[in-house]
Amino acid sequence: MNDPLELLENKNNRIPSFLSDKYNPVGCGLLGVGAATFINWALRRPLLSGVQKHIILGVGGVLLGSWLEEKRVAHFAEKDAVLRHYVQLHPDDFPVKPRVKFADVLESWTPIR
Repeated sequence: MNDPLELLENKNNRIPSFLSDKYNPVGCGLLGVGAATFINWALRRPLLSGVQKHIILGVGGVLLGSWLEEKRVAHFAEKDAVLRHYVQLHPDDFPVKPRVKFADVLESWTPIR
């Protein structure tokens, strides 16, 4: 059966990839280092001068990326909770449909002999 509530339940059976929680912090950290490099380029200085600026903006980018990742996870958890609650309140709008098998679908495709 295709139960809509079953699709929205968190069974913790999804294995997240290695980079799923590191993507935003690493990306924002690289963006911070890139911003420091761009500032040096715009001011016509050597690209890697002022290493403290690169470190500060890189660490700030990692912290910002971690915060954004937490906000993103909280947003989608709240969204799933709202959808689950709506489906629980309106079960007649989301009927449980029987599962359709390929044999039933392809039965009408048989060639005429």
